[in-house]
Amino acid sequence: MPAAAMRRFLPDGFTLSLVATVVLASILPCRGSAASVFEVVTDVAIGLLFFLHGAKLSREAVVAGMTHWRLHLTVLASTFLLFPLLGIVLKPVLSPLVSPDLYLGILFLCTLPSTVQSSIAFTSIARGNVPAAIVAASASSLLGIFITPLLVGVVIAGTGQGGLSLHAVGAIVMQLFVPFVAGQIAQRWIGGWVRKHATLLTFVDRGSILLVVYTAFSAAVLQGLWHQLPLPVLAGLVVVNAVLLTCALVLTRYGARALGFAKEDEITIVFCGSKKSLAAGVPMAKVLFAGHPLGLIVLPIMLFHQIQLMACAVLARRYALRRANAFVSGGSGERP
Repeated sequence: MPAAAMRRFLPDGFTLSLVATVVLASILPCRGSAASVFEVVTDVAIGLLFFLHGAKLSREAVVAGMTHWRLHLTVLASTFLLFPLLGIVLKPVLSPLVSPDLYLGILFLCTLPSTVQSSIAFTSIARGNVPAAIVAASASSLLGIFITPLLVGVVIAGTGQGGLSLHAVGAIVMQLFVPFVAGQIAQRWIGGWVRKHATLLTFVDRGSILLVVYTAFSAAVLQGLWHQLPLPVLAGLVVVNAVLLTCALVLTRYGARALGFAKEDEITIVFCGSKKSLAAGVPMAKVLFAGHPLGLIVLPIMLFHQIQLMACAVLARRYALRRANAFVSGGSGERP
């Protein structure tokens, strides 16, 4: 296998940073007053992250892409209906592979919004409808602030582990949505600067996730995480994630075809409707699962993040190659 092809299957730098953070938390977990300081710093970083996202998201791009409402509804249905249904329907088959707390994390994963950056990037690589992907992924991320807590309440109530409190909903709104709105208001003055300095957003994005992961795994390690997570259970979690992603990719692909979407729109639906956001999931878990073993709750989305990147990288190149071949041969959009 060529070196370039092998690199597609290797973890990226951020994934390696996540692994290093888990190792650090396992060796040097924060506790006591240090843990309290990390909690405050993490909350500030999360608020700054959503403020910058609000400042970056162009209202003009949103308005321009909203006319493709069938595509956007299909993506939202996949993200917020198909995934939770898969998590519930497949539970009798998949839950024996993992612990109850890990499957709670899987169900939480199923309620999360789509990613933004990687959904758009893979849609572009695969030669899909990029403007529609920008709107669909951004809308999913924004609506997830409200929809995810409600879905979590329904799903958790169905597992018998309690419901969702109004306090948790209010905390999500204050910590995520209010900074986002503030960023949208400030966009008039700082939007261009934020878009020009995209590395700043990436730094805050990844830094806030690493902070939450460190504090969450520190608490989990102090509670005996690694005694509760033997290798067979970890392997089972990988299998559960792979099954969920495979089902989502297959159903979005053939569902888009059944609904009569063009090839470019099918690509957008596949890559926007099959992803789950680590950037949104980790901060939300911190608020929604207070009192639960947070390390076990966020571990499924951390693994899903890497699996979806590797699988979608291969799929995007396959789409692009088939479309390029169809164009060269004068075809009319041969299906890959």
